[in-house]
Amino acid sequence: MRDSSRRKSRYPSDTTAAEWALLEPLLPVPACQTKTGGHPEKWPRRDIVDAIRYIVDNGAKWLVLPADFPPWETVYGFFWRWNRAGVVAWIREQLRRRIRTNLGRCPYPVTLIVDSQSVKAATVGKDTRGYDAGKKIKGRKRHIAVDTIGLPVMITVTPADTTDRDAARELLWRLRLTQPQITQVWADSAYAGQLVHWADDRLWMTLRTVARPRGAKGFVVVPRCWKVERTLGWLMNARRNVRDYERLPQHSEAHLAWSLITVMTKRLTRKGSARTWARKTAG
Repeated sequence: MRDSSRRKSRYPSDTTAAEWALLEPLLPVPACQTKTGGHPEKWPRRDIVDAIRYIVDNGAKWLVLPADFPPWETVYGFFWRWNRAGVVAWIREQLRRRIRTNLGRCPYPVTLIVDSQSVKAATVGKDTRGYDAGKKIKGRKRHIAVDTIGLPVMITVTPADTTDRDAARELLWRLRLTQPQITQVWADSAYAGQLVHWADDRLWMTLRTVARPRGAKGFVVVPRCWKVERTLGWLMNARRNVRDYERLPQHSEAHLAWSLITVMTKRLTRKGSARTWARKTAG
């Protein structure tokens, strides 16, 4: 590590002391402290995390990372390695469990809500983008599963021409393997049909659909599904997520995960956050 003293916090996306106290224990042990050994890390990890959060929050290019952060090649290297090793998903999982525990709930949800969101894509290969005729968007589609509080459980990114039902098959299959306690999933009417019977027969999972009220026009709050819609709104608060710029879908998933990690760390360190969550998720 270059110096025991780190850079001064100056951006809204920088971690607070309380947030860093949550995140630091969840990061992997530095290679120099393992049995296999390795070079000591030159830059403080908090600066690395702050740089990643800056990119996600402001939508900047890696090449124009401000000079007070570590070199962009170093930051991108950590971003890539941590995502490939599953560290980002691990942090997201642990923060969700802590929030649920603070609310007096079981850390492992048994009921989930799924939905998708199509966004335009730029500088993305043709093999990983498509055209969503329903939304009239050429780009990619995000598929997300959240618990009944709205906390993320799984995120996948596909071309926009992938139907919700097709993507849900893989999403639900992965959920069955990684979250075996799940028994019920709620979704809107786009997931109705054969997928309901497939989930019941193959995964022993109950998929329930909720339809929009008859005759409703424009935006309508759909029971249960509004919680996943709110989570999709949280994603769009980070400018990097407004449009998909990533060549690899896995990197798109990482940016989405980091934005939700920021949301959860702020909730955990805010006074009265547990009461706020309980009030907003009631019903």
